[in-house]
Amino acid sequence: MNSHKTTWVAGGVLALTVTLGQAGQAQAYELATSTDGALNVDLLAVHGWMNSRKNYDGREDGSSWREGFVKYGFSGHQGMGGAGTLYGGLNWVSSATWGDGDAGGNSVGTERSTTLEDAYLGWRSADLFPALGTDGVDVSLGRQVVQLGRGFIINDDGLNLGRGPADGALDRGGAYYLAARHAFDRTAVLRLGGEQGLHGAAAWLKSDNLAQAETELAAATLDYAGDAGLIGLTWVQGLDVNREWADDFLEQRDGMNVYSLRGEGDAGIENANFAFEYAWQNKDAGSETAWYAEAGYTFADTLWTPSLTYRYTRYSEDWDSLFTGLNSPALGTWFQGEVAANYAGPFARNTGIHHISLRASPRENLTLGALFFDFSTLKGRDTLNLDGRELDLYVEWAVTDHVVISPLLGLYKPSRDETEGGTQVGGNGTNVYAQLVLAAFF
Repeated sequence: MNSHKTTWVAGGVLALTVTLGQAGQAQAYELATSTDGALNVDLLAVHGWMNSRKNYDGREDGSSWREGFVKYGFSGHQGMGGAGTLYGGLNWVSSATWGDGDAGGNSVGTERSTTLEDAYLGWRSADLFPALGTDGVDVSLGRQVVQLGRGFIINDDGLNLGRGPADGALDRGGAYYLAARHAFDRTAVLRLGGEQGLHGAAAWLKSDNLAQAETELAAATLDYAGDAGLIGLTWVQGLDVNREWADDFLEQRDGMNVYSLRGEGDAGIENANFAFEYAWQNKDAGSETAWYAEAGYTFADTLWTPSLTYRYTRYSEDWDSLFTGLNSPALGTWFQGEVAANYAGPFARNTGIHHISLRASPRENLTLGALFFDFSTLKGRDTLNLDGRELDLYVEWAVTDHVVISPLLGLYKPSRDETEGGTQVGGNGTNVYAQLVLAAFF
């Protein structure tokens, strides 16, 4: 097993899918409703057609494949007559991959699985504690997605490898790129203080993902949100790993401490947005760092309301990205480059990334986007050289209130091929990658 790859290539989630998943829950079919509660039927179906002219796992020529999943179940909430609100969810996922398998060799095209995805129960305090604000106490337990901050360190357990690595031992059932599964297996989460002013969270998380060596960890955040933005601290401690599935790198998670300082907001500038995070890890092998700085602006009075964002991200040589990347609000957030992050590399380690994003909306239901990435390997000795550039062009079209279509074209140009210390097979020419994703939610 290529531990470098299986640790960092956490399945190329289409951010559209996450957005739809959230929207699907918000627009779920109401099976039963009352003044104090509701029981919903949740359904999200996603299918993707992918083609890559180049491969990154030693195979010649390219790959064509399909991926799909259906997420289905129930969610709901019930008021408790002034004693807060109970909420919960119970969902399953059925997923598959067909064809050649993906361009990175993480799936082979024969993956199929149906598993429990969400099974959680929570309680929100409503107005029981006025000093903490409405729902100022939120406690939840079970199998669920957990994100801390903007997800730079903890985003979800979305690594969805197929039968390619480790002779199939890490297989989670298909839909590698679409990343059908996001929930941690076992969680306990306490959130205090709502979203404004001083607030924070504490969490215990346990993964059942063999590619993550079933990592167990504790985490906490402390944030202050004001008119100009948010400033926050994050702490994560690794508690345990399954040593049967952990290589030397993943074993370092047991006892690891991660700290970060982060911020985001408009700094008082209308239509602007800024964000940063600086994180450092202390583990047995030494200290590592990762950070990013981002600035964006929306031209609110211009035709199509375009928004432009620039970000620089730097991951040190042996940075462990833990559970970052998937549950993000837009393409290119932490999985940077649809070809690079998902198939070719770099994989959130030993790299610096310049990123420019441009989005515009000709119509309310239509968004056009372009993503540019420039990747630089920081230390080339005894490592893959993953220098390269990528341009991704995409469309998000909400055909109806329940159906979205998203085509994407990616152009990826590495500096080196596999014979020169890179990963691309068949030369370092530009790879043309194309995909079409159809999503329906009710």
